[in-house]
Parts: sequence; C-alpha cells; structure tokens
Amino acid sequence: MKRIVKAIVPAAGLGTRLYPATKSQPKEMLPLGTKPVIQMVAEELTHSDVTEILIITGQNKRAIEDHFDPQNGLRPSDKAAHRSELFHTKFARFYYVRQSTPKGLGDAVLQGASFAGDEHVVVALGDCAIVGKREPHLLARMIESHLQTGAQATVAVQKVSPAKTSQYGIVEPVEQTETVMRLRDVVEKPGPQLAPSNLAICARYIFSPLVFDYLKRGKPGVGGEIQLTDAIRAMIRDGHAVYAVPLAEDERRLDVGNFDSYGRAFVRALLEDEEYGEGFAHYVQALAAHLRDPASPDPDLQ
Repeated sequence: MKRIVKAIVPAAGLGTRLYPATKSQPKEMLPLGTKPVIQMVAEELTHSDVTEILIITGQNKRAIEDHFDPQNGLRPSDKAAHRSELFHTKFARFYYVRQSTPKGLGDAVLQGASFAGDEHVVVALGDCAIVGKREPHLLARMIESHLQTGAQATVAVQKVSPAKTSQYGIVEPVEQTETVMRLRDVVEKPGPQLAPSNLAICARYIFSPLVFDYLKRGKPGVGGEIQLTDAIRAMIRDGHAVYAVPLAEDERRLDVGNFDSYGRAFVRALLEDEEYGEGFAHYVQALAAHLRDPASPDPDLQ
C-alpha cells in the first residue's frame, strides 16, 4: 500500500453548546493557548506527512478558509507569522467542501468520498487536538499500524471513566498488545451499564475506501444522524479488519466540544506553552490562592 497522504477534517458542526462564543465564529477557530484548534489539527497532519487536506465546512465557517490562506494578513517577515507555525503547513494543499445541512459525522465524512477516491484516508475531527511529547506521535503510530495490519479501518482510543461512556463510541477489543488491538465491536454512547470496555474512540481514524460504501447505505442512528460508529460496526460484523491504537500515557485529547472541555483544554495548552507557560502557571496559582482566601494578594493588582 502507498503512503497515506490525504485527510478529511470534519468542521461543519454548528457549535451550539458553545453559544454565544460560536454565534459568529467556528468553534474550530477557538484558540487553545496561542493557536486555533484547527491549526493544531493541521500541524498534526503535516508532521505525519499528510499533506492533502479536505476540510468539511458549513454555515459561518469562512474564517477557516481565511486562516489557512498564507496571504491573509501575514507577511513572511512577521514574528507572529513564524511563531504561529503556519509555515509548517506551507507544503500542504487545502480543499473545502460544504455540508449544507448537518446530518451527523458519518454524513460529513461521506462528503469526502470523491476526494479520497481509491486511497486510504485519515479522518481528523477539526474541534479536537491530540497533544503529547511522545515520538512517534499518535497519528504516525496509527498510520504505521494501519499499513502493517492491512486494516480496513483504524481508530484511536483513550481510557475514560464509566460515566463518560455515554458520551463516546466505546470499543470492544478481542485481541490486543500494548500498541494495537483488533476490535470485535464498537457501540455508540452505550453508558456504564452497556459499555463493553472503558476505551473510547478518540477523534482520529484511518479508513480504506470501503467505509464510503457503508456510509452510503447507512440509516440515521443516535440523534437521527448518520453515525460514523455505525459504519465501523457494520464493517466489523462483515468480517473486515478494524484495529485500534491507544493514546500513550502522556498524550491528551484537547476538545472544544463544550465550555467545560474547552476551558480545560485552553488552560492546559497555555500552561504547556514554551513561551507563556511558566508565567501563566504562576498567575493561576496566585489567582487560585486569592479566590480561596481573598486576604491573599490578587495577582491582577500586583
């Protein structure tokens, strides 16, 4: 199999759980520390040599296209331009397709069928970044595993608490090592009583073109939407090889799905920033102390 160089980035969701912050801007453009989350996704792709990137957009998403236009307000001599690392994506080519009516993640991925053609393709959710210092990075490990196993689908998974199994697609492994596991089943948002494991699908996938056949035949599932999880489940039931690669211990999913997850993701991203992290950490500690005890110094007045 040839290298995997194409990616579909779904970014068409309305972001209603983040209103009013997303009333006039895409949630994918919300910053995590110093960068929009979708820029972090693009950098993750290009660092794994995935350079053909199709972004599935929707209503009020023009800012995404403007952001990846290298001429949009940036000059090569600008310090801010260099620091932004947008130049890491200069060898990538970006394409855009609109999902006019939100019909679920499965339908969004299906919009990229012609783009993928007969090639295997990465799917990376545009509102979620995977960060960590381990090398090779998660996506690079997924690509390597996908090519070595001859899988029809490979998904990333992370451990979650029992309560959170009602928020994600949960996998059931049948064979596993420390680095990869073959799947027997996957269930969309089962909840603690029905979850087959505590391993949740984590915003990164690799598919053969076969997935589009299943998505075309798919019927609306949970929430009345075309669910990507249902297509993966059908592939497994038909005997196709589907594998999962887990996040490493030091890798984290930074998600902007709602205000709670976005707040956590922003704070973590800024605390880990090489330039601003140390100063921000001191500020957070001082502010927390002041909020616990108003008699302690207020860092905003120092």
